[in-house]
Amino acid sequence: MRIGYLLAEFPAQSHTWAWREYQTLKTLGIDAAIAATRQPPKITPHPWVQEAQSQTEYLIPFSRKDLALSLREILLAGPSAWLKCLGVVLNAEDMSFKQRLRLLALIIVSGKLAWLARTKGWSHIHSLYCSDAAHLAMFAAFLSRCTYSLTLLGPLEDFGPNQRQKWKWAAFALVMSNQLLKVVTKQLDGYLPASIRIAPMGADVEKNKRQTPYIPWNGTGTCRIYACGRLNVAKGYAYLLEAIALLRGQGFDVHLQIAGEDEKGGSGYRQDIEKLIQQKELSDCVELLGSVSEDRNRQGYEEAHIFALGSLEEGISVAVMEAMAMEVPVVMTDVGGMSELIDDGVDGILVPSQQANALAAAIAKIMQDPEFALNLSRASRQKVATQFYHQRSAEILAQELTRSNRTKLSSEPVTQPA
Repeated sequence: MRIGYLLAEFPAQSHTWAWREYQTLKTLGIDAAIAATRQPPKITPHPWVQEAQSQTEYLIPFSRKDLALSLREILLAGPSAWLKCLGVVLNAEDMSFKQRLRLLALIIVSGKLAWLARTKGWSHIHSLYCSDAAHLAMFAAFLSRCTYSLTLLGPLEDFGPNQRQKWKWAAFALVMSNQLLKVVTKQLDGYLPASIRIAPMGADVEKNKRQTPYIPWNGTGTCRIYACGRLNVAKGYAYLLEAIALLRGQGFDVHLQIAGEDEKGGSGYRQDIEKLIQQKELSDCVELLGSVSEDRNRQGYEEAHIFALGSLEEGISVAVMEAMAMEVPVVMTDVGGMSELIDDGVDGILVPSQQANALAAAIAKIMQDPEFALNLSRASRQKVATQFYHQRSAEILAQELTRSNRTKLSSEPVTQPA
């Protein structure tokens, strides 16, 4: 089975999991080919990036040749497909006139994706995002008469308007957590595909393995705290920085490293974080690493006494999974599906969102109780290895693709011999 595997702005700093899922699909007999909306503003230093770029078909830049190919593909699709595409634009929900014009333009771009589907023999397009990538997959499916599907990675509202139509026409959908499944079941009732499966992203437990045993902070020297995630308001770094300031005020010698960059390659939210660091006089104990390689990220986990994030929203954080796989005690906010990953007090600590005091108290609890820290460390890897290993989402996607393909084949009319 040949499919298109569609991402937005690939390869970005957080796409390691997607690259692994793509590779796992191939081992499961799915002939996947990567397509992406465009390249990200800044290329990350992951070792697989060049190989990934060489295997990716980009929809943008959109050349004159692309325009000609797309218009030809749209013409070949015929009136039925045109009406279906235009119907989506006319019936789009929660969209301004300007947004509808943009949606109309996406039909043109999707012609290039439809051309790729036809010429490369894809029978299906899977979009790893419910944003405009889902619109592109939907329009391309209408134009090429293949099927498409979606993955929801986080809160529905983060992926733009017109969700009902994105989901309505999909062959199936995957969601990252049970919490997200409950949300879409309620908010998109009557517009959901026949099959929706929970398929959390996972951590590679073989790569994310300690080289040396975890040793808790013993009360002397600096306690090293590590955080990893894109620099975005949703990651709650303002609350984490406040927690560090509180700990410093209580006399704890802590040092925080943050790995990750903003969506503008350093010219966006990073500047707000740098101002916060200066305002709170934390320049000597907070270090912004920027976008880092997988090896450098593992080094961060390996050297840390504690991993902490103050996220305001999540699906289920892969960074937390990786920290747990590396046997680092985790302090995380109880948002999204995080309680499906962390059993509070057993393999990590969950605290309320937007409460720096709670973050600081949880970190201090681990610092002051080495035996508790060791217990968290021992339990965390086992949880990830058994329930959140990195092949899991690919296995579920492959199962759904196979089921969907069989359903499609069984519904096609059988041509009788003359």
